[in-house]
Amino acid sequence: MTQAPILVVTTGGTIDKQYFDALSEYQIVESVIGKLLATARVAHPFRIVELLRKDSLDFTDEDRALIAATIAGAPESHVVITHGTDTMTETAAVLATVPGIEGKSVVMCGAMQPARFAETDAPFNLGMAFGCVQSAGPGIWITMSGTVFNALKVRKDRDAGKFVAR
Repeated sequence: MTQAPILVVTTGGTIDKQYFDALSEYQIVESVIGKLLATARVAHPFRIVELLRKDSLDFTDEDRALIAATIAGAPESHVVITHGTDTMTETAAVLATVPGIEGKSVVMCGAMQPARFAETDAPFNLGMAFGCVQSAGPGIWITMSGTVFNALKVRKDRDAGKFVAR
């Protein structure tokens, strides 16, 4: 049986932030997602498109349109998006309205701490997204903190530092 390849779209967010020194702020740099997948020895076929390097709080309507067009135009029916957690649900709401995406399984994930930190949730969330995208039906999903959410029925609880169903 041939495995359907997974498209991985990176957009920035905390998962790809790096801290340089005590006098600097976090900066989003080259995506670490390919390295995480290589370290995890992911054998499932995938293709990475590094689309944006932005904090999701800085996303514009044009950025969300670019994400949507990339997914709608891709031949893959299984898509993982790495995304900043602050506006993940806003992007999900846009994706749910775009023709060409409705038949695809799209799973969004991110991290509360940069992937380059020792105590990060990034590898776990990315691994969950890979598993979820292969088993979930068509739709927009979010995997964070060991839970799979319908992306249209979830919110980020900033005080608790996690996503919760709404």
